[in-house]
Amino acid sequence: NITVTQVNVKAAESTIRDVDFAAESANFSKYNILAQSGSYAMSQANAVQQNVLKLLQ
Repeated sequence: NITVTQVNVKAAESTIRDVDFAAESANFSKYNILAQSGSYAMSQANAVQQNVLKLLQ
């Protein structure tokens, strides 16, 4: 019957939205960690350069 179909469609839509949200949350975390690690690597490279310059002075 139509009511059951409507309920099933809403339930399926809710499940899809939940899965999409979970996937996007995971992607956000992944790219956030990558960005942080890139920033850390750059700061370490800069620190090494500064130390080399100090040694040469």
